[in-house]
Amino acid sequence: MFKTLKNAIKTPDVRKRLLYTLLLIVIFRLGCFITVPGVNAVTLNQIMSQSTNGLSSLIDLISGGAFSRLSLFAMSINPYITASIVIQLLAMVIPALERMAKEGGEEGRNKMNGYTKILTIVLAIVEAIGVYFTYRSSGIFVDTGFLTGFVFILSLVTGTAILMWLGEQITAKGVGNGISMIIFVGIISGLPTAVTTLYGLIATSAGFSTTGLLLALGIIIGAIILIAGVVFVTEAERRVPVQYAKKVVGRKMYGGQNTHIPIKLVMAGVMPVIFASSFMTFPMMIIPLFNPNIATATGFWAGVYKFSLATSSTAVPVGYTIANAIVYLLLIIGFTFFYTYATFNPAEVSSNIKKNGGFIPGIRAGKPTTDYLSSIMRKLIWFGGLFLAIIAIIPMLLRFTNLNFSFGGTTILIVVGVALETVQQLESQLVMRHYKGFLE
Repeated sequence: MFKTLKNAIKTPDVRKRLLYTLLLIVIFRLGCFITVPGVNAVTLNQIMSQSTNGLSSLIDLISGGAFSRLSLFAMSINPYITASIVIQLLAMVIPALERMAKEGGEEGRNKMNGYTKILTIVLAIVEAIGVYFTYRSSGIFVDTGFLTGFVFILSLVTGTAILMWLGEQITAKGVGNGISMIIFVGIISGLPTAVTTLYGLIATSAGFSTTGLLLALGIIIGAIILIAGVVFVTEAERRVPVQYAKKVVGRKMYGGQNTHIPIKLVMAGVMPVIFASSFMTFPMMIIPLFNPNIATATGFWAGVYKFSLATSSTAVPVGYTIANAIVYLLLIIGFTFFYTYATFNPAEVSSNIKKNGGFIPGIRAGKPTTDYLSSIMRKLIWFGGLFLAIIAIIPMLLRFTNLNFSFGGTTILIVVGVALETVQQLESQLVMRHYKGFLE
């Protein structure tokens, strides 16, 4: 990884991409500290420091602390992620959108991207109104007039639009996937706080704590093991052998080679976790829009609100936490199936193998090959989905103990996954530029 980064810095074109990405990341971090107009910063700090609301933990973690400051980027990129999920789901049930996505080429992708942007703005407006109504009665606003609310909502929507643009620019002109990079930077910006928490276990108000030291070492060792497991499973792949028959064209013979199809164990990467997290936090952004006093209310929607808070809050009953963990697990598995089949089509791969005169040893070409690849895919997806889900719900299980760290399974999955993806893209950039270190 460090050698790849060193080689990338030496390559002029890749170095420009890295510097451009770094510049946009700096802009993102600066925006996280610009508080929205009309907010009393002193009152806000007091309320957020005492809050156990899930909005001020999980979303704040992903946004890099922007939510707890109610800054310009307080809603982070969540509306865009939700919009992407909705558009991809609609493309599966609406034939016109499906044709546009698969057969429309560059123009079709641009139209789908346009629909995603429009839906992102709509969802951002709805979520911003929900956030405003959630905190309107808390006293953090200078006044509760129409103009203050309008400026507050407009600022949050503008911040989401800026982040959406920054993500696109990083993807097009920088290094890595822009949206994932923004989430990655937001999460790792909380590392100093995590280190301070660990130090607080060792150096307590009563002095040095041997128990705290052992606990801190246990947490560090556990994190290292977890990261190693995530890297191993993320990089693991099933290689399906493919053999191509020999054929003579003119005076030359082609084919006759043996190769393989690499199918990753977790082909969807961290996207199912990001999708599921966004899906689970959506209700607590929307429900306050219709009932500002939902936190103290009773009934069905109050239960749904508490259920969504259980994703990241310790102030909800144990039953809600267990139910939330189960639904979260099922969503991650479901999105793993959805995202994997959206990126890898066994029938299409089988057709390409047949067209090129290839076959899988022991398997007939055509439908038997499709069925064989589908069988392998299902097994890998079940294992990969369960792995992602179990690691993601580890923080929820820790709530039944005295430990409660924001850097849990979900954040480690996202950080490790994005880091690996970025390094792979750097290597691809170097290979495309014929960097001799990768061609020796």
